[in-house]
Amino acid sequence: MSERPGNALMPNLLTPMDLEPNWEWRDKLPAHGHMSVDFENRVNHDRLRRYRLARTRQSLRNSNAGTLLLFDVNNIRYVSATKIGEWERDKMCRFCLLTGDDSPYVWDFGSAAEHHKRHSDWLEPSHCLAGVVGMRGTIPPEFGLMQKYAKQIAGLIRDAGMANMPVGVDYAETAMFHALKEEGLNVVDGQQIMLAAREIKNTDEIQLLTQAAAMVDGVYHMIYEELKPGIRENDIVALSNKMLYEMGSDDVEAINAISGERCNPHPHNFTDRLIRPGDQAFFDILQSYQGYRTCYYRTFNVGRATPSQTDAYTKAREWIDASIAMIKPGVSTDKVAAVWPTAQELGFANEDQAFGLQFGHGLGLALHERPIISRAVSMDHPMEIKTGMVFALETYCPATDGYSAARIEEEVVVTETGCEVISLFPAEELPIANRY
Repeated sequence: MSERPGNALMPNLLTPMDLEPNWEWRDKLPAHGHMSVDFENRVNHDRLRRYRLARTRQSLRNSNAGTLLLFDVNNIRYVSATKIGEWERDKMCRFCLLTGDDSPYVWDFGSAAEHHKRHSDWLEPSHCLAGVVGMRGTIPPEFGLMQKYAKQIAGLIRDAGMANMPVGVDYAETAMFHALKEEGLNVVDGQQIMLAAREIKNTDEIQLLTQAAAMVDGVYHMIYEELKPGIRENDIVALSNKMLYEMGSDDVEAINAISGERCNPHPHNFTDRLIRPGDQAFFDILQSYQGYRTCYYRTFNVGRATPSQTDAYTKAREWIDASIAMIKPGVSTDKVAAVWPTAQELGFANEDQAFGLQFGHGLGLALHERPIISRAVSMDHPMEIKTGMVFALETYCPATDGYSAARIEEEVVVTETGCEVISLFPAEELPIANRY
């Protein structure tokens, strides 16, 4: 097999071995340190990059499309292993093209393309291009950039012999869709192709997800120590952000901090509310390490707990334990959703109103990947749970006092025989922070 300068294998010369996930289901999934060392086998980034590209090509071959055109930064990172900062997540300024078995093309923000040529030796230098389209409409379509790049993309697709096959696009600005159509390209849904590729994690992805969860374990211990009257929800958010970035997080996407009478109904945010004695409070920490994300709720009481608060926590724990017990390869998601209460049992009119309260969702480079588990979708459209999936399960139970509530979430890795929980801050019983 030929090699390119820098001793990195050419990405278009992948072998069937690159599709191997290299799992080792031992007694416990490891959570190694974050540094690279010579004395321990940790994350193999070259293997990770090659696995992700091989999975994408396999998923593309399994579809009716011949090409993928990607604007979703998670998909761009999955295919090309490029990332230029969280600021670009909502800018729609970067794009990536994968035609059949060719090497990926990446159009990046100005000088970032030159940086890739120098420092990303798994990419073809000639495929690292500077380019920008609409930046969410701030560059008007009449300026002509979308037409320019649509023409270039169409030319590359013709050169690859894929002109007669559909082009899978994950998402793009409306004007870009029009420009691609004007070039004669048949655009189809590429996001489903990418989600199919990304649903099975290899050993390196699982390691990164476990390392990310270990970071949140530590943050919850800090919250347990700091949670007391006089501190505000936003103070907890600030302390958590500081600790996560000090541990190496590359993006604290969001932290929900919800306490007291704000717990029911669930507002999915945080405020400057002061924590008070007897509050029930729950938190969700969404952050990423090397792109791999956490979604990890924990509930606490401050100083003391009432019987209704304890009962709510007990029910939320029972529901999540019931769903975890269901997780193993071959089980369909409707069977998991069936162990959770209905929307009406929680006081809602329908499952749309209760969406996200009893919930499961894949974790990876995005917060929500496959599978999605919910009574709103899974009962009529179930998915099969497969070995190598990693996802979060979350439950919510309002208390009978009318304003408190408990929220618990666990992250699980699907193994050959069941699943392993990787969110390890203790949650079997309601934690009382700074007990009186």
